[in-house]
Amino acid sequence: MALPDVAHRFLDALNAGDVEAARACYHPDAEVWHDFDGVTQTVDENMHLMAVMGNRASRREYVIRRLEPIEGGYLQQHTLEITTLAGRDLRAEAVAIVQVGADGLISRLDEWINPAPLAPLFE
Repeated sequence: MALPDVAHRFLDALNAGDVEAARACYHPDAEVWHDFDGVTQTVDENMHLMAVMGNRASRREYVIRRLEPIEGGYLQQHTLEITTLAGRDLRAEAVAIVQVGADGLISRLDEWINPAPLAPLFE
């Protein structure tokens, strides 16, 4: 089983802070769910969050710990490392299960992350 092409494109877009390139990796009707609030976001809502995070950080990097193909998509384990504009370094561990449709785009992303270490980014 091969890793879907979109996995690397999406990661590159996230690390570059390129919201439009990240958006292009999603199917327009994709859903993004986070365990900490149980809310399912639209692509637009998720891209807005990415943009806000990017505007409040001087550096953002998704350090991949594990990236494996699974049936219908891929599994990603990563550390999100952020440096705030004030120079504070933040780290949050996460796991995502990403479903990829027949069109090669992300149709759903389920992410388990503890957002508490990222709270200073939103102060």
